[in-house]
Amino acid sequence: MPSTHQWIAFLVASLLFIQVPGPSLLFTIGRALTVGRRDALLSVVGNALGVLGQVLLVAVGLGALVAASATVYTVVKVGGAAYVVWLGVQAVRHRRDAREALAAGPDAPAPGSARRAVGTGVVVGLTNPKTIVFFVAFLPQFVDQQAGRTGLQVALLGLAFGVMACCSDSLWALAAGRARAWFARTPSRLDALGAGGGLMMVGLGATMLASE
Repeated sequence: MPSTHQWIAFLVASLLFIQVPGPSLLFTIGRALTVGRRDALLSVVGNALGVLGQVLLVAVGLGALVAASATVYTVVKVGGAAYVVWLGVQAVRHRRDAREALAAGPDAPAPGSARRAVGTGVVVGLTNPKTIVFFVAFLPQFVDQQAGRTGLQVALLGLAFGVMACCSDSLWALAAGRARAWFARTPSRLDALGAGGGLMMVGLGATMLASE
């Protein structure tokens, strides 16, 4: 297992990396602004599960395939970016739905939406190939090669990273949810906010697609 020194270095480096605005954070804020605090938090959980899925791929060596194969990388990147753009477009199209949701009570989603919210986060977290490349390059630096069981060590490090990212994104979701509640005092502002959050996700998807 990683030594105490390696764990400390890993936790500090992970904390610094997580605070840098990236696709997961922007996606979380966009979801909080468009669908509300509850679904945003569920999406955070789903995104963390998707990231953990990537960690498992890296732990068993498949992550290196995505990192090394331009074709596989491109397919995953285009799929994930297209999905985020689609979510953004849907948010813009249905920006007025937030009024009805708020009239039914704060964060009162339609039946079954919890599963959809988690599933949405899973897809976004699982289809971000840049995260896989990051894990392939980042996690092995904190593995104790002499201790053996490299795959297990990578999995544990990735699990710790996922938990930290989930906690951080949840705080951002709560903050964005509070901002949404303030905008909700005026229906027209809420419509504009929903459209703005949708455009944010469209821009995020376009950025993911254009990135090298």
